[in-house]
Amino acid sequence: MDKTIQQLHQKIQAESVFIQDLKNEIHKVIIGQDYVVDRILIGLLGNGHILIEGVPGLAKTLIIKTIAKCVQAKFQRIQFTPDLLPADIIGTLIYNPQTTQFVVKKGPVFTNFLLADEINRAPAKTQSALLEAMQERQVTIGEQTYKLEEPFLVLATQNPIEQEGTYPLPEAQVDRFMLKIKITYPDKEEEKSILELTPYVLEEKFSSIKPVVSPTEILKVSKIIDEIYIDEKLKDYILNIVDSTRNPQDYNLSDIKSLIMYGASPRASIYLVLASKCYAFLNHRGYVIPDDIKSVAYDVLRHRIILTYEAEAEEITTDDVIKQILNTIEVP
Repeated sequence: MDKTIQQLHQKIQAESVFIQDLKNEIHKVIIGQDYVVDRILIGLLGNGHILIEGVPGLAKTLIIKTIAKCVQAKFQRIQFTPDLLPADIIGTLIYNPQTTQFVVKKGPVFTNFLLADEINRAPAKTQSALLEAMQERQVTIGEQTYKLEEPFLVLATQNPIEQEGTYPLPEAQVDRFMLKIKITYPDKEEEKSILELTPYVLEEKFSSIKPVVSPTEILKVSKIIDEIYIDEKLKDYILNIVDSTRNPQDYNLSDIKSLIMYGASPRASIYLVLASKCYAFLNHRGYVIPDDIKSVAYDVLRHRIILTYEAEAEEITTDDVIKQILNTIEVP
C-alpha cells in the first residue's frame, strides 16, 4: 500500500473511533436494525437526505430520535397531511398589533434532524417547500432568507401499502434524496427482545443515552471523509454501473433493456462515490474497496431507475435490476 494511503488510513482509523461508541449508545434503545442505523449515519456524514420506506410500527421515529440524541442534535417531526401548508414547514410572518410590525415565526425546518413522516400524504406545493429547503439549505420567509443549521438531515418516510389519498413524489424530487432505504420486519429473536421494552423501560433506556459527538464534530468528520482514497479503477467501476442503467446493451445486459424506462442520473455517480467513502469510514478504513460500492449501490440506485410497465407487469423490482447489473459488471 502506498505510504500516503497508509497515513490516511491511520488518520481515518483514529478519527472514526467514536463510531463504535455511537452504535453502542444507539443499541441501548434500538434492537437490531443495523442496516438502517448504518444508512442514516451515511446520510449524516455525507450531508445527504434519506427516503425511508417501511410499514408502520418499525421504530423509524425512535431510531432517528435516538441518533439525534447521541449526536446532541435538534430533532423535529412533521406529520404530513393533505391540509399541511408550506408555512407549516418553513414558517411565516405574523403581524404584531402592539409594534405594528411583522415578526418572523420560524417553522420546524429549522433543526438538525427533520423527520418528514409520510411525505406522500401532502400535496405537491407542500412537498416542494421542503424539497427546496433540502436542496438550497436555506429558506425565504417574506423578503428575508435564512440559512438552515448544519448538519441538516431530512428523513422522509413513505408507507408502501396505502396509495389512496397520497401524492407520489415526482421523480425529479425523489432524485434529491441521497439514499432510499427499505425497513423490514425484525427477526423472531429480535422481536422477542422488543417484547421486553415496555413504555417505562424504553423511557428509562432513552434517558440513559449519553451524547457521543457534537454537530460541530460531525461537520469536521464530513470534511475528513472527502479525503478518503478512491482508486481511478473504482471510479470507472461506478461509472460503468451507472451507465449500464442507461445503456444496458453495452454491458452484456440486453435482457434488461426492455425493463428500464429511464436510467440513473449523474447524481447517482456522485452519491455512489460519497456513500462508499462514508461506508469505508464506518468500517474505519482510509480507502474504498469494491464491496463498499456494492453495499451502498442498492440504496443509491433504487429510486433513480424508472422501470417500464413491462417490468411492473412481470413484478420485477429495481432491486432485481440492480442485482443483475452488479452480478454482470466486472469488478476491478
